[in-house]
Amino acid sequence: MGQPMFDTDVLRTFATGMALGSYAKAADRLGRSTSAVSAQLKKLESQADTPLFRKAGRGLALTDAGETLLAYAHRMLDLNEEAAAALRGGDLQGWVRLGLQEDFGETVLPAVLGRFARAHPKVRIEACVARSAELREKLALRQIDLAMVWDAGEREPLPHGEALLELPLQWLGPPAAPPGEQPAWLDALAGPGSKRALQRGEALPLVLLDAPCPLRAMATGALEQAGIPWRHAFTSASLAALWAATAAGLGLTLRTTIALPVNVRPLEASGVRLPRLPRITLSLYRALAVPEAPVEKLADLLRQAVQQATVAPTLPAARRVRQPALAARR
Repeated sequence: MGQPMFDTDVLRTFATGMALGSYAKAADRLGRSTSAVSAQLKKLESQADTPLFRKAGRGLALTDAGETLLAYAHRMLDLNEEAAAALRGGDLQGWVRLGLQEDFGETVLPAVLGRFARAHPKVRIEACVARSAELREKLALRQIDLAMVWDAGEREPLPHGEALLELPLQWLGPPAAPPGEQPAWLDALAGPGSKRALQRGEALPLVLLDAPCPLRAMATGALEQAGIPWRHAFTSASLAALWAATAAGLGLTLRTTIALPVNVRPLEASGVRLPRLPRITLSLYRALAVPEAPVEKLADLLRQAVQQATVAPTLPAARRVRQPALAARR
């Protein structure tokens, strides 16, 4: 059997169905009948010569081979779109001022800017990595054109925005270690009667960003409501410094599971009993209601990068956000 030549049209159907959680919705989105979509997926499984789907309740989920192919499908579709953009967008010119929070400065920015620069070499990009409050201020003053920020209970949402995804906040701590080698506060959390021990024992050490930071209020409010004493063990204006302090065991912090460094871990799955945290939304904002073409092109790439960050099977298990089972038959 020769090497299969995967059809990008079929791969697009495959990826769209997983993104929407239903191949019936994918058929509507792509303007095809459900039988045509089903035929495409059967063709894809035949080309792959291995099952791509498995039963999950009343729906379908991906096998390991399916998840591997999905990651490659995203890459092949991106490359196809990049090639098409380079051919038709070589004359695109302008200037885009982009704002990102530290979560995405190292993980999203290099890949997105590289793809954009290859497709649109005449467009100039200026990037600003800053905290949410500063990015919001710069958007309001039109000092940046586009920003991707976490919405965490702000009273006055910015105009000209779209929600990209919503994720729960997680309590985060240092890497796993044998009993007795973990920080004392973490041993207390994981032990029997941990909540009672914390209520009458030493205050829980927190590693948080300097004020103003909405996540500080969320963390301390959740602990106070649960009757758990806390103290500031480490504060900094730098997210990288927070990761280092958390990895060193100085205390626990909170964030979503996107773009976590490998030396911190969510504590929810470790037998630790801590109060549940709220969900926050990642949003993409534009300074203008109708931005210029270069701004929209970059916004499209950012949207794709976030989608891929939540489904890529190569992410460590603690950071991975799996696709839900498909709600409809193929």
